[in-house]
Amino acid sequence: MVRKFLAGGALLLGVAAFAMPVSPGERLVKVYGDLATADRIAVIVPGSDTTAATFESGTHRPGGAARALLAEARRIEPGTRLAVVAWLGYDSPPMWSLSALTDVAAEGGARALRAQVLSMPKVPVSLLCHSYGSVVCARAVPGLPVADLAVFGSPGMGGARTASAVGPRVWAGRGASDLIANVPHLKIGPVGFGRDPMDHAFGARIFATGPGGHSDYFDSGTASLRNLALIALGRGGEVARA
Repeated sequence: MVRKFLAGGALLLGVAAFAMPVSPGERLVKVYGDLATADRIAVIVPGSDTTAATFESGTHRPGGAARALLAEARRIEPGTRLAVVAWLGYDSPPMWSLSALTDVAAEGGARALRAQVLSMPKVPVSLLCHSYGSVVCARAVPGLPVADLAVFGSPGMGGARTASAVGPRVWAGRGASDLIANVPHLKIGPVGFGRDPMDHAFGARIFATGPGGHSDYFDSGTASLRNLALIALGRGGEVARA
């Protein structure tokens, strides 16, 4: 059974038994807001090069992103009962490694993410998935009770050929300066990540992100942060489209 206790203002849901010392295999999940009384839940799934040591280091990391998202949601909708889960429940691959070019880590991550979602309160859930995290989410989400899937800075959607094949409402965004746009959208065996969710033929709802780069989606004052907060709040009709 996973222990629960307060740490740094967040409810710590789970830390792998080998959490200390810090290592690339470390896993960490924190909740910002009150999960027990939430009427909506957003789960932030980070990409490569994420460890517990970097978990809180800025809005480009899951802890900082969760705090920024919750603050923006409360600004848009004071009194919201949104809970934000910063989820590092898989072995995020090092950025400059062969594993970051394959979907091997995403396979185990998808299983863990499915288990996490199924264990949470039965309220509308949005998955907000950055970079390699979008590969994890694309594998995890078919058949899950998820209302919205938002992918941003995505290298590809794995084996999913269309948004309708994924399941929930699918949103996609990419900052104008995000160099992930230069990644070839190919998949040969385990290498590569397949279809670009920004491709019009894929059928995702494209949301505005502004001029930012790969690490800027949760920065304060950005179009991407506002739109991700609106998705998390279930206010998709107000999302600025690109």
